[in-house]
Amino acid sequence: GKGAEPLLGRHVFCLFPHQDRYVVRMEAVHALPEGTPPSRAVLTPNLETAVNIVWDSKLSVGDRLAVVGAGVVGCLVAYVASRVADVSVLLVDVDASRSALAERLGVRFRLAEQLTAEDADRDVVVHCSGGPAGCATALSLAGDEAAVVEASWFGDKQVSLPLGEAFHSRRLKLVSSQVGQLPVERRPRWTYARRIQVALRLAADPLLDVLIAPADIAFEDLPKALPEVCSAGAALCRRILYPVPELPPTPPRPNDLGQPRLARMKIALNTQA
Repeated sequence: GKGAEPLLGRHVFCLFPHQDRYVVRMEAVHALPEGTPPSRAVLTPNLETAVNIVWDSKLSVGDRLAVVGAGVVGCLVAYVASRVADVSVLLVDVDASRSALAERLGVRFRLAEQLTAEDADRDVVVHCSGGPAGCATALSLAGDEAAVVEASWFGDKQVSLPLGEAFHSRRLKLVSSQVGQLPVERRPRWTYARRIQVALRLAADPLLDVLIAPADIAFEDLPKALPEVCSAGAALCRRILYPVPELPPTPPRPNDLGQPRLARMKIALNTQA
């Protein structure tokens, strides 16, 4: 439509339900910054969530952080937080295979069943496991007066938590985080577009490829691939390639290397918890 000419021939990100074609307002479409490939830009929604969680946690220089749940969001929270100066990050999960991810991301790892007193007394704890047991672990890791950020989505499930015991005497804080809202202290200056640009720039880091399986899956092959995708030990993220719809031709637009851009395609992301 009118005004979209600067985007012709460029790779863009749009958070929209999976369809072959759709019409959206210009402000819903974000051109990928130089250095962020489409293959890694599929992490943008989860990176945006991780950024919002770190904001909600009030993490600061030198803090000791524990992240319980080494799924996609948990790993990205650990990644974003580890970029804050002198922050010590501990990633906790029940799956020992996630230790390799933690090592690649440059953070410490501990199995939940092997946590010790030395792992506790954290300034900030983020819970991303999606289970009540994980939230109980998060509460046990928090130091006095510390905040536990609940970033899991429980839907309509009833959740039982140990809010007796030392919860009150240690004056712990349980803080909700939801990407649908910007933190209140940022709303005067930040917009959703500004936040998503941060996520798109973070997606330029090749280190994040460790979260994505190297082999993509064609949409038509997905029914056969689902058992493997959902199996234990599978990669956290799998890219799903959608058929490229027939569109009117557009003039080629070279990238910085003087090579033609890739053919237009739709890429979706399947994530493991």
